[in-house]
Parts: sequence; C-alpha cells; structure tokens
Amino acid sequence: MPFLLINYKLMAMGVLIIAIGLYIMTLDTNTFGFGALGLTIGPMILLAGFLFEFVAILYTPQNKRDNKTQ
Repeated sequence: MPFLLINYKLMAMGVLIIAIGLYIMTLDTNTFGFGALGLTIGPMILLAGFLFEFVAILYTPQNKRDNKTQ
C-alpha cells in the first residue's frame, strides 16, 4: 500500500483544519465577507490545511525510509 495508517490520520487532520477554516469564514458578519475573518484569518487557516495535506501525502516514517535504502 502506498499510504500507511499515519498518512491517513494526518490527512484526516488536514481535512479537519480545512473544515475549521471554512467555518471561520462563515462567521464573518460583514457584507460579502469583507471582514477580518472572511479575508485573512479563514483563508490563512485554509492554506495551512492544504499545506498540511501536502505534507501528509508525502510523509514517510523514518523506519520505512531506512528499509528502502537497504
């Protein structure tokens, strides 16, 4: 299998971070979401979630890396 259990756990955490970012964006009460929550904080959390997903997909535990080189 290309992914281990740790990869799936990390990906689930990334999806949770993305969902939190989307929820924070909906909390903005200004017109068309032009407040601080809709324009800065929410998108920054979304970006962090997507970067976390990228790392979760590419993550390989140290012991598995050692086994590949032997």
